[in-house]
Order: sequence, then C-alpha cells, then structure tokens
Amino acid sequence: AKMSSAIQRVPFEAGNALNAKMSRAVIHNGTVYLAGITAADDVVENKNAGISEQTASALKEVEDALIAVGSEKSKILTVQVILSDLNDLAGYNKEWIQWVHPEAKPARATIQAKLVAPEYLVELIVVAAL
Repeated sequence: AKMSSAIQRVPFEAGNALNAKMSRAVIHNGTVYLAGITAADDVVENKNAGISEQTASALKEVEDALIAVGSEKSKILTVQVILSDLNDLAGYNKEWIQWVHPEAKPARATIQAKLVAPEYLVELIVVAAL
C-alpha cells in the first residue's frame, strides 16, 4: 500500500499562544514529529523542582502527546535531549532509564544549550512512528 504524502498538522489546545508559531505535532508518511517538549508549567515554576522532576514531567508530556496522535513511547525513533547544564545528565538519565520502553530504546543525542528561559532545565525533540 502506498503511504499518503499528506501532511497533518496537529495544533495545541484552543487558546494556546503557541498555535501562532507552531504545531504541537506534524504527521507525514506514518511518522510523528513533536514540537519541543518541556516539563509542565507548574513543574517549571516550582523552584524546588530539579532535573528529576522536570525530566519526569517532560517525559509524561511526550507520552501524552504521542498517545493523542495515536502513537506511543515504544514507537519513538529518535530523541534529541537538550539540557541547560550537562551536569544534569546523570539526573536526566536516571529518569529516562526508568521511563524508556526496555525493548524499544530510540536513537538519542544529548546537547547543552540555553533554553527559552533560565528556569527550563530540559527540552526534548521527539520523532516517532505512528
């Protein structure tokens, strides 16, 4: 069967200001490309939440975004991990290892970069199969 070359763009929830700039997800040829995902706002705003809490929250956001378009974490192909500080890598990896599907680990790369605001510690760029 020939795959559809149609591009489906999935918006954020109605009223989200991000809709003016980007899609929450883009689907093409059976592949899902998620917008960069960070921890939920309440976690980011909590000054006591460190890399473990932000990572756990961001990974839950990834899973929710994939489920919303008919995919799941076992179908993740690649993850680009952006940390504001590479000293947080061990803390990130501890949460990641607990979360990642044990028989379906994606290809992954990790870099350090300045994120959109200093309170953000991690952002994930995820590509998955449908």
